[in-house]
Amino acid sequence: MDLITILKKSALVMLISFLSIAAYAQTGKISGTVTDKKTGETLIGVTVRIKGTTKGTSTGPDGKYTIGALADGKHIIEASYVGYTTKEVLGVEVAGGVNTALNIVLDESNSQTLGDVQVRGVAGKESETALLSMQKNAIEIKQGIGIQELSRKGVSDVEEGLTKITGITKVDGRGLFVRGLEDRYNNLLINGLAVPSNNPFKKIIPLDLFPTDIVSVLETYKTFNSSLYGDFAGGTFNIVTAKGEKPVTKINIGTSFISNSTFKKFLRADDAMSFSDYLGFSGKERELTKSFGKVPSAYTMSASEAGTQFGSGFNVDEGNAPLNTNVGILHTQKINLDNGRSLQYLFSLNTDNNFQVREGVDRFFNTAQGIYDNNLYTRSYRFSTNSSVLGALNYATPRLSLNLNAFYLKGTENLIQDQLGYTNSQATVKNAFIRLNQLQKTDFFTGQLFANYKITADDKHSVKAGVSYSKTQYQLPDRKSFKGSQIDASTTALSYSGNSIVRQYMDFNGDFFASGMLEYNWKFGNSDLSKAHKLSAGYNGSFNKIQSDFRFLVSQNLASNSAVFPTNQPDGILGGQISNGGFTYREGTNATYRSKMQEGVNAGYLDLALNLNEKLQANVGTRFEQSQRISRYRESGSFADPFRKITKNNFDVLPAANIKYAITEKANFRLSASKTLTKPVVMEAYPLEFVNPDATIENGNPNISNSKNYNLDLKYEFFPTNKEMFAITGFAKYIQNPIERLFLQSAGSGGLVITYDNSKKATLYGAEIELLLQLSRINEALSNFSFGFNTSLMVTKATIDPLRNASEIKSLGNKLTRKLQGASPWLINADIKHESDFSKKWKSTMTLAYNIYGERIYAVGTNGLDSYYEKPFGKLDFIWNNKIATKWDLKFGVENILNPTYQIELGGDSKINVFENDLTVKDYKRGVGVSLGLGYTF
Repeated sequence: MDLITILKKSALVMLISFLSIAAYAQTGKISGTVTDKKTGETLIGVTVRIKGTTKGTSTGPDGKYTIGALADGKHIIEASYVGYTTKEVLGVEVAGGVNTALNIVLDESNSQTLGDVQVRGVAGKESETALLSMQKNAIEIKQGIGIQELSRKGVSDVEEGLTKITGITKVDGRGLFVRGLEDRYNNLLINGLAVPSNNPFKKIIPLDLFPTDIVSVLETYKTFNSSLYGDFAGGTFNIVTAKGEKPVTKINIGTSFISNSTFKKFLRADDAMSFSDYLGFSGKERELTKSFGKVPSAYTMSASEAGTQFGSGFNVDEGNAPLNTNVGILHTQKINLDNGRSLQYLFSLNTDNNFQVREGVDRFFNTAQGIYDNNLYTRSYRFSTNSSVLGALNYATPRLSLNLNAFYLKGTENLIQDQLGYTNSQATVKNAFIRLNQLQKTDFFTGQLFANYKITADDKHSVKAGVSYSKTQYQLPDRKSFKGSQIDASTTALSYSGNSIVRQYMDFNGDFFASGMLEYNWKFGNSDLSKAHKLSAGYNGSFNKIQSDFRFLVSQNLASNSAVFPTNQPDGILGGQISNGGFTYREGTNATYRSKMQEGVNAGYLDLALNLNEKLQANVGTRFEQSQRISRYRESGSFADPFRKITKNNFDVLPAANIKYAITEKANFRLSASKTLTKPVVMEAYPLEFVNPDATIENGNPNISNSKNYNLDLKYEFFPTNKEMFAITGFAKYIQNPIERLFLQSAGSGGLVITYDNSKKATLYGAEIELLLQLSRINEALSNFSFGFNTSLMVTKATIDPLRNASEIKSLGNKLTRKLQGASPWLINADIKHESDFSKKWKSTMTLAYNIYGERIYAVGTNGLDSYYEKPFGKLDFIWNNKIATKWDLKFGVENILNPTYQIELGGDSKINVFENDLTVKDYKRGVGVSLGLGYTF
């Protein structure tokens, strides 16, 4: 029986079992919710108990509590947490075996101290104080940001939200960097289950595709525990999706302006101008023509075929970029049923579009001569759309919760890119012109089923389980380009020979990705379960199948060899040339056109959390992880050749230990040690050459190996109040076989190869400092202000293998060490917030946020050239949020206020002569963004 069949049958058996359990009704209990009288927030972490007994349980994530069956008569109910305490004689007559709903409201102003009740808790798991308390009480080093803080800071997507967490920055187009380590070192979970990336060039799904409306909490793990996947080095992000805790219907609309794009000249492909394209439904006209069939051959199109079978041409429309827009709809409902049961559902729909213009140099150096190989000035016009749909259904009883989520993401990017200059070191020809017309399409779907069940009513024994199915697709249909000479600003000349016109078709299909988890938990050693030990035993794993197809069509000169045409409207002249027999298209695809990859992870784990005394907690565990990667591909040769197969099998034992010592009620000391892995991004290990019109080639390396990481963290943290914190962390990592990006000269007449390989080892050590401060400490006049600051400082050293990394030896001056590629030596995040109430109905929050990272190696230098360095980039944003009459939300923002230049440079320590004065290889400005958003809650 294959894995897919097993997973399908297991999911069916699990569903039937859970529904059977759901039919079991509990009786004879008091149950309800606890809320804050002042704010109306649902409270968690509250102990509700019968006076003089030890019965009672803390409220769960949804604010519920349950007390076991009671004898007839009146009972005194007590409840307390943090500074809120209450004691009231409820006078409720409870008959044996009867369920009673009792909702308790805690009022801080009339609170009483209950000396015999010592409970810690927080209000609303999504609030800032709740998440700060979670950080304080968790054994592992864990941080989170909830929907309340995301809303306050005007954050519209998950990626931007995570940059508000200590040690995390984002690099435009390249994802999140945790502690200065790039995207390769991250991992993503959604509700604790593994999900694939929808883009083979990214380790995880670009998180700017996730709107924050669908998020409950963004969790970030910086230290490892055995229940997490072993692919862990920078951080693991867990997106906890919203469930719908209370009835809400909300509509959001917004618009934004970008200084260097909006209302400026903008080019769009002719086939990207319809209303459906504006919503992201693009590309049907770009499908591969039937003439070339499903299997490549050296087929040459007839004039009739070349003139009629392409649904998309080279024409572009020139106009002005409009304002960017976004729309979101959220509807949630909670239905309380009898016997402590409830049903919740949520539906969310979001869509946005963005018009962006960028320009700057785009170069690389020739390693043999120390001069520019390509020296181009690039202008790009990007029109992108993102859409998301989330549906969630949750059923809960006092002992069982069932959750069903379905989530769909769709993204498109229409790109027109013009490059002017010279290529292949031909500096005397300065008017070489390359036009790229590209559509990128990404699709991601995941369906998830979860269950949590208390085997015993007191929650000493419980089990949780989940399964998911995901599917992804990444497409570049009819990726068109032509290369010629610019005659003037509006006219281009080209020759049909030399592959001057190219049409590419690339399709990555992730047809099947399954993940699952099953975990049993046992609390023991103390009748107060909040102080009990906990043993967890579980399994989680995933299985992924990917296949790619790549087709390559080139121009073939016949009776004619050249043409001159309007740069933006070439189709008329090219069509005439085809119909007159001047040129046609032939297929240039070789036998490498199809590749396959299969990846699987199966892991069992044991985890023991010990409450050794009032001050000392420890979490120790071991993960036993088996993983496999199988790559299948053909070398350039015959289409009849069998696939070459490379198999990478691994079995890793990954121990982890986390220790927390409570120095005082407000201060903790933490120690964490673990062994983990780093797996490559799909494209880094994928056997495919991806060719760009400017002769750069991205080439995966199927022989690349997983890195092994040994991690150590020491942390001191101090919480003066439930809204303040100071922490300092020292960390160190030792990495065997780190994965790094290299730039190599191609073996042909010119061009740059971007590829990946393992070096021998690397060491990292550094410190993090984080601060949350209420400025009323400085002066009471500043009572409405708070300040947040965090920084990471890191030193790295990578050691190369003189045989495997031989191309680097000359660049390092025969040394064997340098800094680790992709790691920043420092980064800073800071924000200052002002909160005020203009009136009883108008609440305002203003936030000024800044982040910057230090210079890091973008790509390792080879053949005598120094490395390419990504220069520091600082981003300053202002967000003003307003809550008006509880119904209206108004947000105003200014992004990237300083508008610095993003820049990559060749280092100044090359071991060959470099004859160019300007070492910049890439630069551009993002522009200043101004946004306005309006929301209405029904």
